[in-house]
Amino acid sequence: MGFVASCIEDVAERLGVDYAVIYDRMAAVGMIENYIIPHYNVLHTESRENVTSGLIETLNRWEEAK
Repeated sequence: MGFVASCIEDVAERLGVDYAVIYDRMAAVGMIENYIIPHYNVLHTESRENVTSGLIETLNRWEEAK
């Protein structure tokens, strides 16, 4: 769960919003349970910059699709 928390915090920092806003957005589209946790083995090997960029892109796509 530490990895999930750091992902949320990194995205929030990059976007300049409170982490609670990002948590709510990710939770609303199921991104934590259906993307971050299942893909932990791959995500944690990437640079923080790449992970954060990918998470932002994925979040935006999933929100658009919803």
